[in-house]
Amino acid sequence: MRQTLEQIYHARTEAGELRPDPAQLAVLAILEPVRNWLETRATEKPKGLTALFRKPPTPPKGLYLWGGVGRGKSMVMDLFFAATDISAKRRVHFHAFMQEIHHAMHEVRKTGADDALAPVAADIASHLRLLAFDEMQITDIADAMLVGRLFDLLLGAGVVIVTTSNRAPQDLYKNGLSRDFFLPFIDILIARLQVAELRSPQDYRQYLLAGVQVYFHPAGTVGNQLNQIWDELTGQAAGAPLVLAVNGRKTTLPRVASGVCFATFWDLCGQPFGPADFLAIAAAVRVLILRDIPQLSSANYNEAKRFVTLIDALYEAKVRLICSAADVPERLYIEGAGSFEFERTASRLREMQGADWGQA
Repeated sequence: MRQTLEQIYHARTEAGELRPDPAQLAVLAILEPVRNWLETRATEKPKGLTALFRKPPTPPKGLYLWGGVGRGKSMVMDLFFAATDISAKRRVHFHAFMQEIHHAMHEVRKTGADDALAPVAADIASHLRLLAFDEMQITDIADAMLVGRLFDLLLGAGVVIVTTSNRAPQDLYKNGLSRDFFLPFIDILIARLQVAELRSPQDYRQYLLAGVQVYFHPAGTVGNQLNQIWDELTGQAAGAPLVLAVNGRKTTLPRVASGVCFATFWDLCGQPFGPADFLAIAAAVRVLILRDIPQLSSANYNEAKRFVTLIDALYEAKVRLICSAADVPERLYIEGAGSFEFERTASRLREMQGADWGQA
């Protein structure tokens, strides 16, 4: 027998998988009619002469769900997405989706088309009825100039959009370059999607990590703890690479799910990344699980400098860090150029281990 979203939620709370939260239930109540429509009207195909004159059914408004870090936005969206019994659906991280759009437009331009976006949007709409985005955040001017018309085309073609964000619509791309050109997109979001704030008082990521060790050393002795934490925070998601556009370049995170990134020290600090890359990473994820931080010295000076910049970016953005390292923070970098400056980084690494660190 088909269960409502509320019934699915209650079953998971009774099983101990979730903590009951009225704010999350209120959002599921908004999504239930959307789910019902998608499972019935979205797949209707008029037959005979009716098909010639009847307009396709008008879809309901989707949802722009925003709120603080760790309040359960992704979990609520994932519950809705998994429970919606249609095949024409897709869930994707917003940054990854926009990278796909830019690539597809590049291919269309090779054909000499004047309008590269319209055929790309039409192709998406031809095989999707539901598009779910996680972590909508606009940081790139190219995305800002494109996203308004993209959404207008997708919504006009009947695609239902559900998205999560840490920011209210009015705060998207705040202080961004040429933001005036971006403002019509905010109007589209407010007019054509339901906007709801998830006002849960509880940061569930902090709850999951309360009392849990988040800094492991020495790295070589760490067993399966980091994988277990990943499973706890992502619901055992497989994860997928996430490509970020940074100053015309591509910065790739190897494994991301539900705002959580799993990477090795060398994935991030062994690459020629600069401050802009680390700022983009800190903006794109809310938890970073970083494995195998080595002993730092003049022998790996460049990697050590990048690590310092990464920690600064994570610290300022209040991103939760879970890591394995060769030694305790104070003994990670004890000799060579840069060791004195590392004292501040060691202090931040120690502070970031606090159970309540990063809470608003």
